[in-house]
Amino acid sequence: MSEFLQDRYAPNNRCFGCGPANEKGLRIKSRVEGSVVVCDWMPEPHHEAFTGMLNGGILGALLDCHSNWTAAWHLMRQAGANEPPSTVTAEFHVKLKRPTPSTLPVRLEARVVESTADRATIEATVESSGVVTATCRGVFVAVQEGHPAYHRW
Repeated sequence: MSEFLQDRYAPNNRCFGCGPANEKGLRIKSRVEGSVVVCDWMPEPHHEAFTGMLNGGILGALLDCHSNWTAAWHLMRQAGANEPPSTVTAEFHVKLKRPTPSTLPVRLEARVVESTADRATIEATVESSGVVTATCRGVFVAVQEGHPAYHRW
């Protein structure tokens, strides 16, 4: 699959990290490549912590949203559904391993490492010029009717 998950399944989503409809958001574009979900993203100067380096909070938002879409895609495929379930972050842990340049594109890669019918554990990385600068492990849960995120896509 080469199309972007966000554009296909949630074109009106306003999430700061992954919503195509959020003009001021990060607007990540995740796509499936085999068993890995990838995203290539270019920082802008207003994403910096200091000159030339990406803000750690922005890195966290990138990893959170990209991992969440990885979980939603996996749970949809696992269930044989036509649309992904609305998933939310139950927990995620980011490790900032080294400064991430803000003047170069970054690549996010995420994969499922554990799952049940309604949740997936994801491990993800951020790379700049082939060097891993941040990692994440998180649990993402499909929500039921009555939850504020239900049908948010």
